[in-house]
Formats: sequence, structure tokens, C-alpha cells
Amino acid sequence: MIRHELISRRQMLAQAGAGFGMLGLAGTLNGAGLLSSGASGTHFAPRAKRVIFLFMNGAPSHVDTFDPKPALRKYEGKVPEGKSRASGYMPSPFKFQPHGESGLVMSELFPRLARCADDLCVIRSMHTDVPNHEPGLLLMHSGNQQPIRPSLGSWATYGLGTENQNLPGYVVLSPGLPVVGPQLWSNAFLPGEFQGTAVDTNDLRVDKLVADLKHPLWSRGEQRRQLDLLGALNRLHRRKRQNDEALEAQIRSMELAFNMQREATEAFDVGQEPQYIRDLYGKTTFGQSCLLARRLVENGVRFVQVYYISSKQKQPWDTHQDNDNRHRTLCADSDRATAALLTDLKARGLLDDTLVIWGGEFGRTPYAQQGKKKTKPGRDHHHTGFSMFLAGGGTRGGLMHGETDELGMHAIKDRVHVHDLHATILHLMGMDHTRLTYRYSGRDFRLTDVYGKVVSKLLA
Repeated sequence: MIRHELISRRQMLAQAGAGFGMLGLAGTLNGAGLLSSGASGTHFAPRAKRVIFLFMNGAPSHVDTFDPKPALRKYEGKVPEGKSRASGYMPSPFKFQPHGESGLVMSELFPRLARCADDLCVIRSMHTDVPNHEPGLLLMHSGNQQPIRPSLGSWATYGLGTENQNLPGYVVLSPGLPVVGPQLWSNAFLPGEFQGTAVDTNDLRVDKLVADLKHPLWSRGEQRRQLDLLGALNRLHRRKRQNDEALEAQIRSMELAFNMQREATEAFDVGQEPQYIRDLYGKTTFGQSCLLARRLVENGVRFVQVYYISSKQKQPWDTHQDNDNRHRTLCADSDRATAALLTDLKARGLLDDTLVIWGGEFGRTPYAQQGKKKTKPGRDHHHTGFSMFLAGGGTRGGLMHGETDELGMHAIKDRVHVHDLHATILHLMGMDHTRLTYRYSGRDFRLTDVYGKVVSKLLA
């Protein structure tokens, strides 16, 4: 007697045609977010849907940009207590004045950004744990001084996912390799799909930015059939290897790479911008990278990191020598590009829900550092008080938050640690930093570890 057993529709789809029937179901579920390996989404209504982090590698000087210290002239040349190797306090040669209706104060190095003063939320009381580049960079990017934790962008996309299934949720624009390197955008123990996608912006032609956009031989239909076959084989392979995150990440990456062939051609092509917009950002690599960042968030990328480096300079803002002249050059480029980005986002109605962050891994000393060859003086690394700014994305524009002491040595009022900054960024994106966790090696990890508090005064 033949015995017939009933099977479910899902079992039928999995068994029929070697499992090909599951492909359509998987696509439907994934599109609905039901197969995502990320967190469940926001904990409350987000103010920022996306983030652009403009990172000034090497660390800008706060006393030359956003934190005027006239007392430095009074104590010029005096060596700070406990700093026997220093050359004495060095006043900034740059003039500071208030701008906008808010009266936000910044230096003359930012004439274009001054027009955006009422959109800026300047934090004058930042502080971090170490004055060395490698651990400072890791702490600013991942909340930990060792290269063992997921980056801020990885946590953000793990929590919220991407707005566009055909583009990466997290893109890194870097015309070279920064100090520390890919660990700065690593997913660490988070699933592989939350790793930042690094793009070399030295050559802004689309086929150079994103490799293999067009197959040399096959049509899209032929590639689609090949990918479907690989997907079916991978899923058969996966049945014997449950919870293999590396395999899951590989499957997703192949699907994403195929989808990007169509979408990336549009999103990554700054050549489609009118010439006056390209000119607005400036012709430098950083300027055009900021323009590309705007195009990416406009096309649904959740988190974009833009590094201010070059193929020859990993830390342009590390002004140990000739601080004043180098800041003139660096700030001119950053000022133009950053102001253009804010102005462009605002004109398109995107600034309200796009959080822009500007800053480095720490600041620079209010006292001078004299080079061995008697070059023009520079400033050394400084971590106990420095400045950053936020704009848009639910932040309070026209605000100067916190203070350093009269010489700019230490943050003394409304101090903001890197962990507090991270907690605030996640809060603006609708996530409670204490609840955004990932279980790994028997412990629930989070970006802020056991630290951090949301700085409510920064919120609009």
C-alpha cells in the first residue's frame, strides 16, 4: 500500500526543482525585511534617516577653527606645566567672529561655512581617551581602542538596514588607505553584510569607482540565470551548515553585486550633475567625494564615510610642522566642500533628515611643537579638549555646546566623550544605544559598551 504524506507549501517549494521554487519566496521575504540578519529597527521615531561623516584624518586644531582662545596671546611662549618638551603656548593667527542669527563663532578659515552657521551644532567640549592616532581612530570609529569591534557605520546599518536593496547600506569613500585601514569600517563580529564597502575616489569615472559593472560577455538575463543557479546550489549547501554567517554573507554579497550593476551606474556617476553643482563643491578629490556622498544618500545609502586623505598623505591634518599655513590650505578645501554639501542637501530638502558630522580623531595642542630642523612650528596631538560639529538630522543649529578652559587645554563644561557622541548619533537615528546589541561569544555587545549618554542639549 502506498502511503501519501502531506507536505507544507514551503517544503514543496524547497523540494521541487532542486529548490528553485524557494528563490522567489526568499526574494519576497528579504524585500519585506523578514530574512534580514540585522536588528529589528528603530526604538523610537528617528530624526536622521542617513549619515554622512566627513572625517578630517590627522586631527584639526580646535583653537584655529571653532574654539577661540585670546588668552593664548597673553601666555605666548610660556611652557605648560608638566609639558617640558613643548615650545610654549602659541596663539592662533586667525580672526574669529560671530556669524548668522545665532552668532555662532568660527575662524576666518571658513568663509563659506560661515553662511551655514545657523545649521551648525558645534561641540567645543569633546574629549577622548588617548592622543595617539591608531587607538584614537579606532575609538572614534568603533568605541574601542583595539581593532576588535564593529564600526559606527556597521552598527547603524545593522540597526536600520538599507533604504535601497540594490546598493550597500554603508559606503566608505577614501582616495587611499587611512592609518589603521579597513578595520575602521569593519563589521567585526556583526554579519558580513554590514561591512563598509570601500570605494577609491582617486578616479571618479563610474567604471573605476565600482569594478565589473558590465560583464564582458553575458547579458543581464544570462547573469541572472547563473546567479539563480548559484543561489540554489548555495542553499542546498547551506542546509548542512546551519547558522554559517560567512556563507550567508557570501550569498548576499553576490546578489548585491548583481543588483549594483544597474543601480550603481546612476548613483555613483557624479558626471550626471550639472557643471555648476560640480563647481560648487570644488574640483578637489575631497570636494567631489562630498558630492558623491550626497548622490549616495539620495539613492538610499544609509551611512557614508568620507575620508580627507590622499594616496600620498594618510593624515593631512596631522600638522606637527607649519600648522598655520597647512590649516589655511586644508580648511580652504574642507570649507568649500562641506559648505556645498550642507547647502545642496538643504536645497533638496534632505538636510532635515540627514546627519552630517565633521571632525577628526582628536584635536591639536594649544602650545607649539618645534621641529628638529627649526621649521615653522606645528601643534602636537591633543585629546583632553577639542571640537567637532554636527549639522541637520535633528540637531540644534546655531549652537556652541560646552567649553574648554581659557587656554583650550581641557574640556571643562558640558563635556562630551566619544561614547556620548556615539550614543547621540544612534539616538538621532531612532535607536537606544543601550538596546542596540549583538550576542557574541556569550555576551551582548553594543557600540558604547557600558558607557555613553545621549547629549540632549544637542537635539532640536
